[in-house]
Amino acid sequence: MKSYEAKESIAELLEFPKDIMLDTSKVVMIGNLQIFIENHKGIIEYTEKKMRISTRYGILAIEGEKLHLKSISSDEIAINGKIERLIFST
Repeated sequence: MKSYEAKESIAELLEFPKDIMLDTSKVVMIGNLQIFIENHKGIIEYTEKKMRISTRYGILAIEGEKLHLKSISSDEIAINGKIERLIFST
């Protein structure tokens, strides 16, 4: 864990974005209609009511209605629909 703490300190000192320096995911929501997940590790589950996305530190579950992928690339996923709940589990 010391490696993580050292990287975090360096990121703060040099003012680098932590999500890039620490290889963590960044989640951005626009209201409850759209969500972007950067630096993901893949889709585990995909239905209209629930999507589960793998990240380096756990699983992000998105629950709602009429969920669908707007776009996907090797480093970003955009999901549209009525987002009702986010659950992060390790």
